[in-house]
Amino acid sequence: MAESVKVAVRVRPFNQREKDRSSKCCIKMQNKTTTITNLDDKSVEPKMFTFDFSYWSHDGFEMDDEGVSIPSGGSHYASQRMVFNDLGQGVLNNAYEGFNTSLFAYGQTGAGKSYSMVGYGPNKGIVPITCDELFKTVESNTDENLKHCVSFSMLEIYNECVRDLLIKNNPKGGLPVRQNPSIGAFYVQGLTKQVVGSYKAIEAKMEEGTSNRTVASTAMNATSSRAHTVVTIQFDQIKKNEVGEETKRTSIINLVDLAGSERAGSTGATGDRLKEGANINKSLSALGNVISALADASSGKKKVMVPYRDSVLTKLLQNALGGNSKTIMIAALSPADINYDETLSTLRYADRAKQIKNKAVVNENPMDKLIRELKEENEKLKKALGGEMPAAAAPGGAGMTPEEAAKMRKQMEEEIRAQLEQNMSAMADMQMSGEERTAIAQQQFNEEQLKLLEKEKEKDNTPHITNLNEDNALSGVIHHLIQSGENVVGRKDGDTVPNICLSGLSIQKSHAIFVREGEAVVIKPGVVGAKTKVNGQTLNGDRTLMHMDRILFGSNHMYVYYDPVNKETAEGTPDQIDWEFAQKEIAQAKGFQTGADGQLSKEQQLAQEQVLELLPMVSESNAISEELNKHKSFEVILISSAANPFGHQGAKGTNVMVKMKNLLNGNTWLWERGKFMNRRYLMQDMYQRHLDGDETLKDMPEEEDPFWDPPCDVLIGTSNAFLQALAYGIDMDDPILITDYKGEDQGQMFVTISPCDESGKCMGEEYFVEDSSELLGKPYYYKVTVKSCEIRDSRFNVGSYVTYKMEGDETETKTSIVKESLSPAFDHSRVIKIDTVTQETLDFFENSCITFLLYGCQEDRESDVKLMKLTTKELRQREETSGQIHTNTLTRQLTKNVVDESAALKTEILVLKRRNDILTKKEKRIQGIVTEWGKKPPEEQQFEPYHRAISAAAFNTGTMLKSAATVITQVIKAQKLVGAMSAANGDGSTPLASKAAGSKACSVM
Repeated sequence: MAESVKVAVRVRPFNQREKDRSSKCCIKMQNKTTTITNLDDKSVEPKMFTFDFSYWSHDGFEMDDEGVSIPSGGSHYASQRMVFNDLGQGVLNNAYEGFNTSLFAYGQTGAGKSYSMVGYGPNKGIVPITCDELFKTVESNTDENLKHCVSFSMLEIYNECVRDLLIKNNPKGGLPVRQNPSIGAFYVQGLTKQVVGSYKAIEAKMEEGTSNRTVASTAMNATSSRAHTVVTIQFDQIKKNEVGEETKRTSIINLVDLAGSERAGSTGATGDRLKEGANINKSLSALGNVISALADASSGKKKVMVPYRDSVLTKLLQNALGGNSKTIMIAALSPADINYDETLSTLRYADRAKQIKNKAVVNENPMDKLIRELKEENEKLKKALGGEMPAAAAPGGAGMTPEEAAKMRKQMEEEIRAQLEQNMSAMADMQMSGEERTAIAQQQFNEEQLKLLEKEKEKDNTPHITNLNEDNALSGVIHHLIQSGENVVGRKDGDTVPNICLSGLSIQKSHAIFVREGEAVVIKPGVVGAKTKVNGQTLNGDRTLMHMDRILFGSNHMYVYYDPVNKETAEGTPDQIDWEFAQKEIAQAKGFQTGADGQLSKEQQLAQEQVLELLPMVSESNAISEELNKHKSFEVILISSAANPFGHQGAKGTNVMVKMKNLLNGNTWLWERGKFMNRRYLMQDMYQRHLDGDETLKDMPEEEDPFWDPPCDVLIGTSNAFLQALAYGIDMDDPILITDYKGEDQGQMFVTISPCDESGKCMGEEYFVEDSSELLGKPYYYKVTVKSCEIRDSRFNVGSYVTYKMEGDETETKTSIVKESLSPAFDHSRVIKIDTVTQETLDFFENSCITFLLYGCQEDRESDVKLMKLTTKELRQREETSGQIHTNTLTRQLTKNVVDESAALKTEILVLKRRNDILTKKEKRIQGIVTEWGKKPPEEQQFEPYHRAISAAAFNTGTMLKSAATVITQVIKAQKLVGAMSAANGDGSTPLASKAAGSKACSVM
């Protein structure tokens, strides 16, 4: 009888990031029903889903004496034990009865999949509790005719490659996945299957697998959240009947922790031409297609083709999803409103999965029959191996060339040999008793435990370094002891074998050296140019280490130094070191602000998160570029939303982007975060293929190369023209500075913004509005004229143009492209009509500006012959030495603020001066009238009271004094900002200083 896949969902507490961003909970649960609400859009109806289990683990819990989370009085908190009782116990019960059973966890990165599956600290998850309970059952067995045998395997699927986590060195390209022709199931050829005799042995194997996973992912630069982990436990129950015949009942238990399920749209990768080339999400996409097809088949739809063969993951989960297995799925949910889209996607995925129905059968067969069938199959395979080729595979058959036929024969031979090897292994297992296999495994386990205990004891008394990983589950699993004397850190292919072997990007043969003399440990570079950082700072010479110092070798080997004797720490070291802290101090060393989250707005917090996320990725991409000699460099940059060339997304505040630069001809590209992350996965894949010796990389078309993009127009810089003058009918006709994202001067733009009539004729200098409220309720016209630019960088001689967007515009206004000039004359003008001036219009004039974006055209120019002789590494070092790679973002941001403040002040001073000029003329005119009346004979002076009033008005200087006071106040404010920026530069200089000299603001100052 068909049985539906059981589906559970579980919501976790807020993490620190969500707390810092004052997130709100968008999930509610009532019995089996889960409701999600879009808190940002009240017009969207809440969506309700019903599952077999809805677990509320968001709040309502406390810690017991052992640190285990338990429900507080009266709460509905779902603890780890409760989840196991509902789900894990079902897995065990199915295994005891001889059914194959599978449990897999799904959800976005950080949603709590691993917590439910593996757990953390004393809060053990489903996998360890299941293993523990399984052996409790085995150990409590009193039936002499019933024997048990448990075997364990652990693998990881990353980028469609299978890695055995119980061995240290996997073959290049991963282990092959084969199909058993007799039963149709897929299996991994050569996967280690370890017999285990106790829960402690399984726990040790899981720790070994986690350690190997960490080493491999670090060496391959793989992102742990993008890998699937599959733990497989084979549970055999062998029973003798009254006549001594043995029957074997086998259950395969698959426990699957799937990769993070981020949607492509959420990262912004949807616009990348290469997004379809990434294998990184291929398996999850294939899994979604399989689930949809199975759901359609279960609902009665005819002729449904289930695409199991589309990915390695779906091949290995074929039984679990649509075959002989009882299956449970747990979907992990983030409670935060900022993750609404991803959480909704997870709920829909889970809702689809619950429609699948499987037909599980008990796997029970007589042992003699199983051995006989395997022997018969082996004989057939041996005959096939030495026999004739099928007619279709013979040369000339089915139109095949001799080369194609030879290739097909070789492939068939490999398949036959693999199946023969698999069968021989299965026969050997059956012919050895479970007791013998378990005894051998237990002896091996005991020997391994003795070695581990000795190493642990030595670690407690010896200085050592311990790994740090972005995945908490992979942190603290690799330890390297620092012995007396010199300890070399480097690659195993060095001239001498290093004491601490590392591999991967930017690791040199002799990378660094620890020198331990007495109680002091000093670290120094192994060779010139070896990339090592201590507490975020580049290591250039000898440095004495302190307890809990952070060390980064290459681009991604992060370690923490521990001194069990002298536990004095450096100033600012927290009690607990985690990945985020280590990344923050690296960002601070590069000049990025990482202030306390309470001091930052939501937009700033988001920008900070993205900077911390992208910095190690950019470092890795630069290292891959150097290794593959791609002549490209990458840099994290911050761009205001107004200057964002991808501003169509409506982002607010600061946008975090990545700039790619061609080091041979200077061309640059700006990539959105999502596009860069997608390209990074492709770069990782390319680098892995390079390590595997893939010769096809040499002939890769440039359009498939993740380091290549066609030349595109690039943002040179922006200019802000403030509109305050329009509120008083005054022209704005000053040249304005063009600044790039760093706030550095890229030239000048000559723009005029002036009041005009309907035809576009300017109102003239005499037109003036003393009180802006006089404009209310009237139509208003003004003219925007982009005259020309002066561009400093000769690279943009190819062509340039300006774009801008007014309030209410759906599309940008673009000038014509002017080619072959660094002083392009655009002569562009546009009349803007405001039907009726409102208070909002006046506020807009007072507080807003038009941002003009200057773009430069790029082309594939010929590279400098001298530069082509240099490697990517030499080119990057050359740029760093010449100061072209800028790192002080704090100064960038401050400089940019000063430039914008200066432009605003200049506009305000222009308004004040114009008003002052007009008032001065008015006063002089009145003074002239009064003087003229004073010279008349007394008999003509008939209006003495009027004369006194006019005199008071004419000679009252209050208005002028008020204007002067306002100007001086604003200039003092500008002085303070410029001074602050100079202090940030550290040398008292400011890029603005030379530009400010001779300006109106400087004259007033």
